[in-house]
Amino acid sequence: MQQPLLSIRNLTVSFGSTKAVNDISLDIMPGEIVGIVGESGSGKSVTALSLMRLLQHPGKITGGSLLYQLRGSKVPVRDIVQLSEPEMRSWRGNEIAMIFQEPMTSLNPLHKCGYQVMEALLLHKKLSREAARLQTLALFKQVRLPDPELLMERYPHQLSGGQKQRVMIAMAISCQPRLLIADEPTTALDVTVQKTILELLKELQRQTGMSVIFITHDLGVIAEIADRVAVMYKGRIVEEGSVQELFTHPKHPYTKGLLACRPPLDKRLFRLPVTRDFMEIDPQGNIVEKAREVKAFVHSLEIPQNTIINRAQELSQRPALLEVKDLHTWFPARKNIFGKVLSWTKAVNGVSFDVREGETMGLVGESGCGKTTLGRTLLRLAEPTSGSILYKGKDITALPAAELRDLRKDIQIIFQDPYSSLNPRLPIGQAIQEPMKVHGLYGNEAGRREKVKELLEKVNLLPEHYNRYPHEFSGGQRQRIVIARALALTPSFIICDESVAALDVSIQAQVLNLLMQLREEFGFTSIFISHDLSVVRFISDRMMVMNRGQIEEAGLAVEVYENPKSAYTKQLINSIPKNIYV
Repeated sequence: MQQPLLSIRNLTVSFGSTKAVNDISLDIMPGEIVGIVGESGSGKSVTALSLMRLLQHPGKITGGSLLYQLRGSKVPVRDIVQLSEPEMRSWRGNEIAMIFQEPMTSLNPLHKCGYQVMEALLLHKKLSREAARLQTLALFKQVRLPDPELLMERYPHQLSGGQKQRVMIAMAISCQPRLLIADEPTTALDVTVQKTILELLKELQRQTGMSVIFITHDLGVIAEIADRVAVMYKGRIVEEGSVQELFTHPKHPYTKGLLACRPPLDKRLFRLPVTRDFMEIDPQGNIVEKAREVKAFVHSLEIPQNTIINRAQELSQRPALLEVKDLHTWFPARKNIFGKVLSWTKAVNGVSFDVREGETMGLVGESGCGKTTLGRTLLRLAEPTSGSILYKGKDITALPAAELRDLRKDIQIIFQDPYSSLNPRLPIGQAIQEPMKVHGLYGNEAGRREKVKELLEKVNLLPEHYNRYPHEFSGGQRQRIVIARALALTPSFIICDESVAALDVSIQAQVLNLLMQLREEFGFTSIFISHDLSVVRFISDRMMVMNRGQIEEAGLAVEVYENPKSAYTKQLINSIPKNIYV
């Protein structure tokens, strides 16, 4: 009988008195792709770092063993936990390699991409510099980087997100490891780039026969790549089995919640299911299952077709709140020595559309297509080159600074990264209150404080959170904070720029439900920007697909999805991970 390449036995990892990983056991067979799935904080990344012995203080392995099957050794099985640090250094890269979640922070910004891969070969394989360069070039070709010789000479900031991830993959496989750990390698990527990375990893696994541990929060991604899945919740493995078993007969209520919370592609729902629809925690901390069958529950949330048609007809009769006509936003790409522009980057290039009162317009496309620049241009955070932006009939491209500042009370934006858009030195109550002060709303300090507490409750946070700082909140909570700040001025129009892109699918579902609920309560109009067409389809009335600075196609969200006209839209749809269960 085939022996496991790696046997995780009763692994416990503690940070002080907190057990981040609590007595887990899992086997990884040779040539197998095992998915580990769970929300942020479930312990999946801590498990991966334990296997690499890269835990940072105060984290340490406090129990269990990591039994690894060595090739051609007198000692066939070694416990990774017991290896000395010099031994572990020789193992990293040679036996076990890791692709980290965020390539930009994992690559050294001071070194060229080619050198960073060569460094691993020089260190572990003792190759000459020229041999390492040739091997790196071959690896760049293997991971399908375009123009590999050119990219070897570029720095990380000069590459796209997908290209940086390919460099990380090339580095990870450079020493031909037997076990590759991929920690959320596609989380922040466009769905099209995500699909190519998943296909690349599967192809490399077939070519090399290595085992892969693939960590993600998205069961849809797991369905695309894994043979077997372990579901983690609060440091424990709550369910394990083949992909087929897990998707056809999930047993644990947490697994059911993860399966259900991704927006379905074949139906529109009033709201997305969340994990608490299937389970709750009693006062003793035990999981109490709510006996619900997932498919039946999702079906009960479906919006009837006639309701969708009636809303579309009603919105079409409303006046346009925003009218954009032949908008261009260009940036200088190249200048001569005298400062004359020789070529332009046409981020937004001749865009025209309107958004009606109370409507949610979805804007979808890959990174670099111009959708964020378009959103910033509508707020005059990026200055348009030409064209007009009519808001309530007034062209805001011609407004002086004082009038523009007054207008911004009525038009707000929710940025992609809530952490970087919040001042880390300000308690979140003051951050939400700040725009109220600028525009002199709610009378005095006491009135503004009461309004902030009311807004915190609206976004499902607590009034006592008022004096806490941004770093004390989770990603999903920080997103709720910036939503509360956007609502502080009771705007008529909100631009949501990739506001759920980096969130776990379960937290993403909660934030999307919150936005839907607040739209009904406050009646604001919005543009929802995303690279994920399934998310845009769920939340939008109409949808625009953007590519290379222009609108490829537009229409009712359901019609664009069900009957795409352009090849680009079809590519986006085909790249969405399919929820094979719901």
